[in-house]
Amino acid sequence: MADLLGSILSSMEKPPTVHDQESRRKAREQAARLKKMEEDEKRKKAEFRKKMEKEVSEFIQDSTLKKKKYDPMGKIERSILHDVAEVAGLSSFSFGEDEEGRYVMLFKKEFAPSDEELEAYRKGEEWDPQKAEERRRLKEQAALEMEKASRTQKRPASPNSNYRDKYSHLIGTSAAKDAAHTLQANRTYGCVPVANKRDTRSIEEAMNEIRAKKRLKKGEEEATGSGSSV
Repeated sequence: MADLLGSILSSMEKPPTVHDQESRRKAREQAARLKKMEEDEKRKKAEFRKKMEKEVSEFIQDSTLKKKKYDPMGKIERSILHDVAEVAGLSSFSFGEDEEGRYVMLFKKEFAPSDEELEAYRKGEEWDPQKAEERRRLKEQAALEMEKASRTQKRPASPNSNYRDKYSHLIGTSAAKDAAHTLQANRTYGCVPVANKRDTRSIEEAMNEIRAKKRLKKGEEEATGSGSSV
């Protein structure tokens, strides 16, 4: 009986010490603080989103506005604003080099920014349509001048002065070409009339002439051989 009672008592949890009680209290307090912080963060996001939705709605309804620039804000706030703008059918862009200075600009779809305008904002410059048009005109003019210069370089160079006047003391007033004898090729040199090239003999006449030449050649060879034997 005593052994059974001892085993029961030993299996029971020991009462927590003062140190254990303090650790558990701190853990509960930390968990409560984290939960409160999460709830506050969630509430702030909801309030900020509601505020942005109101401002975006006013921006859309104002026909005099084409774009809207916001003050620098954090990454989470920019993300919420981009989401609200997308839902509302607007174009939104973030600009600014450092994280603390980044801001959001909204554009109505019918007044979407050009690449040149976006490039100006990325460089931290203010967009001036008149100056942009002037830069575009100057760029086109420069391109036309470069193209014109390229075509001019491809053309053969022409002398700036008349060589006859420059070298008149050497070649006289008459040009060398004018003073030289004009040589013309003799068209009849080395040419044979077509009538001389054409063979007017018949085949039979040509064959008889060939046989006669062969007999003459054979007679000459025989005569030469008889003279050698004598």
